[in-house]
Amino acid sequence: MTVEAAGLILPSDVLIIVMENLGIEDLINLSYTCKFVNLLVHEFGWSLYLKHNVRSSFTLQLARRNWSSFDQVRYDVASDRRWTEAKFNARPLSHPWRNKFQPKIALSTSVLLVAAGHTIYVYHITDSSSLDDGAPGVLYEGSYSFTDGQEITSITFIPDGHLERTVAVGFDDGHIHRLFLPHFQQEQSNNKPLALNIERNYPLGLRIVDIVESLTCSDDMLLSLSSFGTAGLCNLSSHSPLVSAINLDCRSWSSFICMRSSTPFTAFGTTSPNPLVVHAVTPSSLSPAPFAILHPTRERSTAVYDITDAPPSAPWGSSKQVIVSGWYDGAVQVHDMRSGWRDSGVTGSPAPLRPMLTFRDPWSDEPIYSVSCGGGSSSFVAAGTARHSVVAFWDVRRPTEGWSVHAPGNDSSPVYSLILESSRVFGVTQSRPFVFDFGPGVTKETYPFLSISTRSQHDTIKLRKNGVGYYVTQYNHSRT
Repeated sequence: MTVEAAGLILPSDVLIIVMENLGIEDLINLSYTCKFVNLLVHEFGWSLYLKHNVRSSFTLQLARRNWSSFDQVRYDVASDRRWTEAKFNARPLSHPWRNKFQPKIALSTSVLLVAAGHTIYVYHITDSSSLDDGAPGVLYEGSYSFTDGQEITSITFIPDGHLERTVAVGFDDGHIHRLFLPHFQQEQSNNKPLALNIERNYPLGLRIVDIVESLTCSDDMLLSLSSFGTAGLCNLSSHSPLVSAINLDCRSWSSFICMRSSTPFTAFGTTSPNPLVVHAVTPSSLSPAPFAILHPTRERSTAVYDITDAPPSAPWGSSKQVIVSGWYDGAVQVHDMRSGWRDSGVTGSPAPLRPMLTFRDPWSDEPIYSVSCGGGSSSFVAAGTARHSVVAFWDVRRPTEGWSVHAPGNDSSPVYSLILESSRVFGVTQSRPFVFDFGPGVTKETYPFLSISTRSQHDTIKLRKNGVGYYVTQYNHSRT
C-alpha cells in the first residue's frame, strides 16, 4: 500500500524504514498527517522506537508484555521526565528489623529477594494488564529461614529454565549452596505471610574457609569471591561445576563477571595497591594474572567495594567492556577497557588504565558501598554510601548535575545493596529494604502497607499527604 499526498507517493515499507530513525516528537507529528499513517505509527513506529531505546527493567517485564507499544512509550516518557526532575515516591518495604544486618538483595522478573541474617524475605511482582490499571506491584510473600542459623553474606539468581526461583547463596562459614525457593502454597486464616524453615542440602562450587563475600553470575558461569581473596569459577551447566580457582592474596570485597564481552572477563575489587583488576576467562580456566589494572584518580583510594556494568545508553555506547566501580574515597569510577589512556608514570605490566569518568558527591567523602546503573533513559548511575543511608545519582549525559537522597527513615546505616532499573531503585540498609519509584501509576497498593505496630512506634518515617510516598531528605550536588 502507498501513502499519497500532494507531491508525495511513498510505499508503506519505505515509511516504516523512515520510522526507524525517528524520535518521539517526530513520530507524534507523523501520526497527525492522516489516519493511515497514524495506524502505521501505532502498529510499527512505537515498537521500532522501543527496539532502539531499551529500558532494562525486571519488575516491569511481565506487565510490559501485556501493554501496547504506545503504552510502553508513554510509561517510559513519564518516568524519564520524573528522573530528570528528581521526583519519585519513596517507600520502605518493611518495618525496621529487630536486629542490624548487612543484607543483600537480588531481583528477577517475578520476585525480589532480601537476604538478612539467616533469612530470605520474598516479595512477588504482580502483573498489570494495561497501563491504566496502574504500575505492577511488589508485595510481601513470606520468608525462608535456614535451620542452622548461618548468616547469608551473598546471593544471586542462577539459571533454572526461566522459573526464576533458584539462587546461589553464600554464607559466613564459606559454604555456597544452590537453593530453589518453592512458592508459598498454604493459605492462613489470619492472612499473615508464611515463614518457612529450610535446610542447606545442595552445596555448590568451591568450599572456602572464610566468608563468601560476593557471588555474581553471567550466563551459566558463577563467580565466587571470599573475604581473603579466594576466587572460584563454576560452570553451572556441568556435572562437575568447579572450573578454576585463584587466590588474590588480599582482603577482597566485590566481584563482577561478564561472559558476553568479546573477551569474557572477571573484575575484582580489593584492598591492595591495585584495588581493581580484570582477569580473562577462558573455557577451561580463570586466568591467575590480570590483563588490566584499573587505576583510581587519587592514590589514597585503596579499596573497591562494588562493581557493575555501565548504563546501556551512555554516550560511549552500550559496551560490555565498560565497568563502573565504587571506591573507598567516595568516588564512582567509569573505566573503558577499550581506552588507551594509561598511567605511564606507574611501573608494572600491564600499565594501569585511567578512568574515563569520575563521579563525586561534593558534600560527602563517605566510601561507596554499592553501585548500579540504569534509570531514566538508561543513563543513570546510582551509588549507596557508607553512612546515613544516602543514595547518590548522576546522569552520565550531565555528570556535574548529580543529587542525593536519604532512604526512608534516615537510617545511620550504609546502603549495602542497590538495584537500579528503568523506573525503580531498590536498596537495603542495616534495618530494612526500600524503593524509590519514578514511574507513573503508583498507588497505596503498589507496595506493602505498613500497619501500626510495636516496632513502627519507634519508626521515624512519615507518610506524605498523597498517602503514597514517604518524606525523605534530598539535596543537590551543586555548590551554588
